[in-house]
Amino acid sequence: IGRPTTLCETMGKAEIWLIRTYWDIEFPRPFLPNFEFVGGLHCQPAKPLPKEMEEFVQSSGEHGIVVFSLGSMVDNLTDEKSNVIGRALSQLPQKVLWRYKGKKPETLGSNTRIYDWIPQNDLLGHPLTKAFITHGGTNGIYEAIYHGIPMVGIPMFADQPDNIAHMKAKGAAVEVDFSTLKAQDLIDALNTVINNSTYKENALRLSKIHHDQPVKPLDRAVFWIEFVMRHKGAKHLRPAAHHLTWYQYHCLDVLAFLFTCAAIAVFILVKCCLFCCRRCGRITKRKKE
Repeated sequence: IGRPTTLCETMGKAEIWLIRTYWDIEFPRPFLPNFEFVGGLHCQPAKPLPKEMEEFVQSSGEHGIVVFSLGSMVDNLTDEKSNVIGRALSQLPQKVLWRYKGKKPETLGSNTRIYDWIPQNDLLGHPLTKAFITHGGTNGIYEAIYHGIPMVGIPMFADQPDNIAHMKAKGAAVEVDFSTLKAQDLIDALNTVINNSTYKENALRLSKIHHDQPVKPLDRAVFWIEFVMRHKGAKHLRPAAHHLTWYQYHCLDVLAFLFTCAAIAVFILVKCCLFCCRRCGRITKRKKE
């Protein structure tokens, strides 16, 4: 197969990096020229919902709906947690569509329906959608941004806490702690993002920023992939840091050189002082004699 290698070494050989975020969620900071932001490349306009689902959504009336998904990595919750969530959702005036494959909570209300799978992008793009309860995965975050939907974040692992922290800082989300989650916490968070118009306004502002791009994210990703193929790489965009040894990268060779120069200078200075002291001592001794 070849010589053993490390993940860091393999990543260092990348010609171009396609980053699944954009400046609608990121904070300003410097990046290398072989970094391209393609956040939301999977997003698209909403399609019509299945008939049964559309009827349930329309039955919400003026209150609208809440979309709830903790991602494909979380299929089951403990009975305690699922009942806490079910109890909270049952007290909402909105209808709730919850993607969940676990055991049906005993506290589930008539306003909540559980599905093994939901057309998440289509639901978030529905005009009756008021809020999105999400674990903070990049796909869900960008679908919510694309359609301008405020969020309630329940991050669990990986990049999820960081994603939700970004959305909180942008004023488009409220975070609740899954480990200490209580029914009232979830109710309060949902009421905040639904009834406080600031969250919706901020979500729409991020949506406008996301849509206002000269090239769509998917087209930009395709262009750079084909660019690397056409030119057999993108060496001119790669920083020289990839070719440095670990001690060069951390400037240890420069520090060693400067330390050596300083040590030599101090050594010469001490020797000069000692020489001058001896000379002065000899001259004084001769005068006394």
